[in-house]
Amino acid sequence: MIYNSIIETIGNTPLVRLNKLNQGIKGDVLVKVEYFNPGNSMKDRMAIKMVEDAEKEGILKPGGTIIEGTSGNTGMGLALAAIAKGYKCIFTMADKQSKEKIDILKAVGAEVIVCPTNVSPDDPRSYYSVARKLNKDIPNSFYPNQYDNLSNTKAHYETTGPEIWKDTEGKITHYAAGVGTGGSMCGTAKYLKEQNKEIVTVGIDTYGSVFKKYKETGEFDENEIYPYLTEGIGEDILPKNVDFSVIDHFVKVTDKDAAVMTRRLSREEGLFVGWSCGSAVHGALEWAKKNLKEGDTMVIILPDHGTRYLGKIYNDDWMRNHGFLEDKSYGTARDIITSRNGNYELLVSQKNDKVKDAIGLMNGKSVSQIPVMDNGQVVGSITDNKLLSKIIENPALKDAEVAEVMEDSMKFVALDSTLDVLSSMVDKEKAVLVRDENHRVHIITKHDILEAITK
Repeated sequence: MIYNSIIETIGNTPLVRLNKLNQGIKGDVLVKVEYFNPGNSMKDRMAIKMVEDAEKEGILKPGGTIIEGTSGNTGMGLALAAIAKGYKCIFTMADKQSKEKIDILKAVGAEVIVCPTNVSPDDPRSYYSVARKLNKDIPNSFYPNQYDNLSNTKAHYETTGPEIWKDTEGKITHYAAGVGTGGSMCGTAKYLKEQNKEIVTVGIDTYGSVFKKYKETGEFDENEIYPYLTEGIGEDILPKNVDFSVIDHFVKVTDKDAAVMTRRLSREEGLFVGWSCGSAVHGALEWAKKNLKEGDTMVIILPDHGTRYLGKIYNDDWMRNHGFLEDKSYGTARDIITSRNGNYELLVSQKNDKVKDAIGLMNGKSVSQIPVMDNGQVVGSITDNKLLSKIIENPALKDAEVAEVMEDSMKFVALDSTLDVLSSMVDKEKAVLVRDENHRVHIITKHDILEAITK
């Protein structure tokens, strides 16, 4: 078949059965592989829909500029549409996005403006705010706003949902997808539920995002919001495209579980996919283990391609530096704790103790640093070198409370953090802390790591 332009090849992506990762799960688990779209992601679908709807409404005129805040994939879809239709593109992106995504957008002729991640959505420096300001300042420009533009949802209602229904011959019983802007999850879910209201939908969220708690309680809890690494999933806002009424359940997935599953999809299923694909599969399979029955058919969306993440989750050094690599050849924090055979007591100072008493404790036990506690919680730390310099400068501090001289708390690490990760952290920081399965706090120092390596 001959197509008039690349955008005519969007859609009709294949469903592929999982053969290894679904072990122990009843029913059939299929994945819809969206990297078969020309821009290598499902965002191509909504990008062309937003552009064509804007053209019909007279919002986007010949020679115009498309301006959008994107995690990369929407930008690629919009760039392809712009090339085919003769528009310019400017994209704003958060600085947590991979360099590959930025380079790919530049390769297709877009201007890319990188903005800080760790600012609120209404901060003038956020990639949302910068895109809106550019739209206001540049004549004949169009800001699609994928988060609130309902053409996003319509694209998946009109294409993704019908494709899944047709390809499963109406046998689908469960649908799972990551929730970011909400379009692919909700547009597809709406269509499928109209065909069969018994279909169960599972939204995959990430820790640091507001969606799961909002669905379950109706509360937008800002305490749920904190920085996370996974790209293209979760939000610190409530996009209009997220229709909670068509999402039956939410499952949260950690950055590490998502990254590890992404690499397993490549290694064990031959699916070279992106990070949020790992989120979707890990969360969906965890849910399926408890809920899928014989005869059920679950479909999981795999949003994009692995080439976007070559410098991150497919890079062993990057994975190792973030504690994500499953290489335990040198042991882990768990191994250090286990080797203590229960003969361990964490030395601590209380926040209201006298400094001279803390010094006496450290001298008596020959330790150079201890955590500071208050009401059972770690609130700070004391190290001998910093404490010494403070007391030389002001000898009266010996009679002050520890709270006056303590430093920031030692960092907590995961129980299965490898020794190379622990080593990199104690090189940059003081000792680190870890909780065992009984919630007891342990300290791990450089000496502990050296001892473990030389065993």
